[in-house]
Amino acid sequence: MCGIVGYVGVKNASPILIEALKKLEYRGYDSAGIAVLNNDELLVRKAKGALKFLQEKIAKEIIRGSCGIGHTRWATHGEPSDENSHPHTDVSGSIAVVHNGIIENYSILKQKLQGKGITFKSETDTEVIAHLVHYYYDGNLLHAVAKALNQLQGSYALAVICKDSPDTIVCARKDSPLVIGQGNGEQFLASDVPALLEHTRTVFYLNDNELALIKKEGISFFNEELEPIEKTAEHVNWDLSAAEKDGFEHFMLKEIYEQPQSLLQTLRPRIVTGDDGLKSVNLDEIGIDQRYAQTPRVIITACGTAYHAGLAAKYAIEHFARIPVDVDIASEYRYRSPILNPADVFIIISQSGETADTLAAMRMAKKAGARIIAITNVAGSTLAREADAVLFTLAGPEIAVASTKAFTSQLMCVYLVALKFAQLKGTLTKEELHKYIEELEALPAKAQELLQNKEIIQRFAAKTFNKKKVFFMGRLADYPISMESALKLKEISYTHSESFAAGELKHGPIALVDTDTLVVAVCTQSKLFDKMDSNIKEVKARGATVMCITYQDESYFNKTADATVTIPRTYDELTPMLSVIPAQLFAYYCAVQRSLDPDKPRNLAKSVTVE
Repeated sequence: MCGIVGYVGVKNASPILIEALKKLEYRGYDSAGIAVLNNDELLVRKAKGALKFLQEKIAKEIIRGSCGIGHTRWATHGEPSDENSHPHTDVSGSIAVVHNGIIENYSILKQKLQGKGITFKSETDTEVIAHLVHYYYDGNLLHAVAKALNQLQGSYALAVICKDSPDTIVCARKDSPLVIGQGNGEQFLASDVPALLEHTRTVFYLNDNELALIKKEGISFFNEELEPIEKTAEHVNWDLSAAEKDGFEHFMLKEIYEQPQSLLQTLRPRIVTGDDGLKSVNLDEIGIDQRYAQTPRVIITACGTAYHAGLAAKYAIEHFARIPVDVDIASEYRYRSPILNPADVFIIISQSGETADTLAAMRMAKKAGARIIAITNVAGSTLAREADAVLFTLAGPEIAVASTKAFTSQLMCVYLVALKFAQLKGTLTKEELHKYIEELEALPAKAQELLQNKEIIQRFAAKTFNKKKVFFMGRLADYPISMESALKLKEISYTHSESFAAGELKHGPIALVDTDTLVVAVCTQSKLFDKMDSNIKEVKARGATVMCITYQDESYFNKTADATVTIPRTYDELTPMLSVIPAQLFAYYCAVQRSLDPDKPRNLAKSVTVE
């Protein structure tokens, strides 16, 4: 959520900051601002609303200066407004701060500062930081920031500049991501890598409670006691075009179309062929060996879309490996009193690797001695660095807020884990394992085939996008996909959508069904077709319009549903990686029909780094 950028070098900072902020728009925001140092002057410009309003404001003047910071804000404390936008300054107007996160004790700190005669201009928690840094400032900006941080409780990624130090940025992080890009005589700062790719691929990731002193000549790193520390630079090997639309109208549509490739990239390195010609799963990268065959239980925690991947994992692991699986929403898990056993395998799923509740759940499990396996898409993320082992989804950068290709790549990862457990436990024969792996290998091509028939979904969305209620239902592996499908639709089209296990229809949800209702029935579990057909007839009898997602060679629902969207035939257990794609497209086309931007849905952020 929110976006921080920074630049120090020899070039004019203002246009660099604006272009970098554009690369972070996907994170979600409601205002934007920059602060630039020009000799002994600190110039701050900010505006409520889209970044274009800030651009229009600064286009009327020439802002010079080769050191600056910028921010896109997602409101937490105080409504979206020019006054509440970042950067925030101290009483003297000489220090500027941009901040992601939440300062939990800001109210107490604010009262103390007001007691010292300091007047606040905004409603934000961030302004407290600016005044604290000023309070401790004695000519050394790094020391002042460190002393201010000692007073803060909560989460933060922040960058600070001071007009007394026109070529210096001080930054720090705790529970919110921050990456520093190293250039030749210039340095860069951002919340996420896409903002840096145009300028450098050499980056440093700050860990919690670390600070950095950034000058155009170089970067110095410190721990919270201001003791110097060494950090190793990492090289970002993303293709720059991966962070561009590449001819697609929206990032979301581009990323939906990238799923065949991302599925293949996630799968291919993890499959090996033995001397007997039979294929097996190789997950040496996360150290799954024969010891894991004795695992008494798998626990999975995640939030949002990643949570739905975890639910699909439960069905897969229990079906293939016969190991009991508990799946928890991370924000619930961290606050209850879970029963943990050091023998448990704890799987954490997060696209960004920075989700605050997910990280807190992981740390709780790690403290209890559980083995942590992370599934994430971001190599330098906090989750990737703190977990015992990491299975990367290899989906490439995902820019749209609503996750698509990262989700299906997460599904591929959890199916690989499920089959690896089955391989170790012997719950599948070598021949059975080979059969399932060959079908996994066929899924990317089947996903590509599915995308070629998008017109059916596009036409149906044009007819039904204005339905007031949309319900998704399914059974077994189709149920988590129903949940994810409902989430996608509500995220980007703002349509009231819910999901439920189809067997629960008569236990309450059917009371809501009427002629204003669209029901999307996910029907890929062959042994339950008769049950799903009955459920469809029940909602049809009450006036609902029904779209069915089923196999392309299946006619079971042709007479019952109003429209049928098909997927290529695969094993019922593996359908989630295909059946979700029509739902993603349906959500996308509904948003477009409503003239909404599917890449940047209101009130949402790509990486939720606060509670």
